[in-house]
Amino acid sequence: MENQPRKDMDTLVSCMNSLLKEGFNKQFKAIKKGLQELSSEQIYQPEEIKVLNFYRFEGESSEDDNAILYAIETEDGLRGTLVDAYGTYSDDNISKFMAEVEDIQKKNRKEKFR
Repeated sequence: MENQPRKDMDTLVSCMNSLLKEGFNKQFKAIKKGLQELSSEQIYQPEEIKVLNFYRFEGESSEDDNAILYAIETEDGLRGTLVDAYGTYSDDNISKFMAEVEDIQKKNRKEKFR
């Protein structure tokens, strides 16, 4: 039972809801200038963020359902999420930005954030 994934992390929506409960209440968007927090429009550079975890989701019936969810923390303490498709439909801005992020962690799906 210990190695079983958390049921609240099985789908993109359930994972986003779980992260929201854990304090990841901001949403980010990758733009050419960097990573933008949507409510404040603050822009962060790759060295100003940490990816605390990421989750990949694969659609059972279609490649169009492939997505990756990043749980992000900024150097000034904001926590939020960024969603991207992967494969054919991935966002070039996200791919370029994430390629420059040095602090990317991967936790077991059963682990909660502190």
